[in-house]
Amino acid sequence: MSKASEGATPGFLVWRLSMKWRVAVDRAVAPLGLTHAQYALVASLYGMHRSGLRPSQRRLADHTGLEALYVSKLARGLESAGLLQRARDPDDPRAVQLELTEQGREVTRKAIDVVQGLLRQLLAPLGGLGSPRAREFTRELTILLDAPLDPFGTTDHETEQS
Repeated sequence: MSKASEGATPGFLVWRLSMKWRVAVDRAVAPLGLTHAQYALVASLYGMHRSGLRPSQRRLADHTGLEALYVSKLARGLESAGLLQRARDPDDPRAVQLELTEQGREVTRKAIDVVQGLLRQLLAPLGGLGSPRAREFTRELTILLDAPLDPFGTTDHETEQS
């Protein structure tokens, strides 16, 4: 453990790890003309399309955890760059569906390869991507991500002490 991490709270460590990851991905995908946020959008869209889905902007926002307005802004920029197409949903005229262009699929495949290399580097200290420690780490992260957070609510512990 580094000196900077000694005595740090889990929240601080999660923040530091997320910033380390964000910066690394930003730098790695920049030569492909993408930012980390754009990568998150196109990689998620790529995976959803491979599963047979043509998601709306709203569904993609829910999937990525990004705000719907931010997804809309990112989608417009990616559309201008020729990486994706936006079209009205024939079943819901209020919804906009997203689809990668051929160029978008090509750029996304390259970006996924680059980010997978970063992921292998990140997880090497845990024994690598497929190691038991990395699988446990993934399970723990999933538990934390699935836990609801209410920044304005009180915790059960605070309620019990009242």
